[in-house]
Amino acid sequence: MKAKIVLLAAALAAGMASVHAADKAPAHWEYKGKAGTSHWGDLEPDFAACKQGKAQSPIDIRGAKTGAPAPIGFEYTATHADIVNNGHTVQVNLPEGGLVHLASGDYKLVQMHFHTPSEEKINGKRYPLVAHLVHKNADGELAVVAVLFKQGKENTALKSVFADLPAHAGDHHPVTGELDLQALIPAEHSYYAYMGSLTTPPCSEGVHWQVMKEPVDISKAQLAAFRKLYHMNARPVQPLNGRVVEVAG
Repeated sequence: MKAKIVLLAAALAAGMASVHAADKAPAHWEYKGKAGTSHWGDLEPDFAACKQGKAQSPIDIRGAKTGAPAPIGFEYTATHADIVNNGHTVQVNLPEGGLVHLASGDYKLVQMHFHTPSEEKINGKRYPLVAHLVHKNADGELAVVAVLFKQGKENTALKSVFADLPAHAGDHHPVTGELDLQALIPAEHSYYAYMGSLTTPPCSEGVHWQVMKEPVDISKAQLAAFRKLYHMNARPVQPLNGRVVEVAG
């Protein structure tokens, strides 16, 4: 009887340990310092791709080949949105933002977030800001459309977003009015296409990337509003490792 009790206690302890492991929050990460980009892959096993992956993002886009990528079919719709400061960037959650048609299928727009400077480089050049529009298909695969910003006129498509950015990590609120990201997409739909990864831990690969060639405007004041919260939140460019970058349009 005593042996059975000991075994039961051990089983319960093991069960509790597995529960705690499942509930364990991901490791804290940053862009600089001991938890910065060069250490992401060592912070926990789930982040191993950040160090060991061979198809990582972002990249420096050079010598793109004219290829077969089909034009992107944008079907974004006006929707109410929630904006959150997640401690690494400002993210806009889009419950009914529409979708894009890619050669690999249809992907629903899920959220948009920002990096300064742009994580992507084009022939060695970074832009002041980039928006990553994240999409997901029915199988859970991800596709990102990257829209680059150059300093210029006020970006009216994002006026309500930049007018009321959540100031502290964890802060969130609804965006005033409806947000229609169709107005954010540059008039020229040419883009660079390649296979890459998430640019933040766990750096998962298999992400379809579409980087729009034509930048859009953002005002000095809008850029300053974001940089007041995040002065730098861009991962360094990663090795191409033989991947082909194609340009469409």
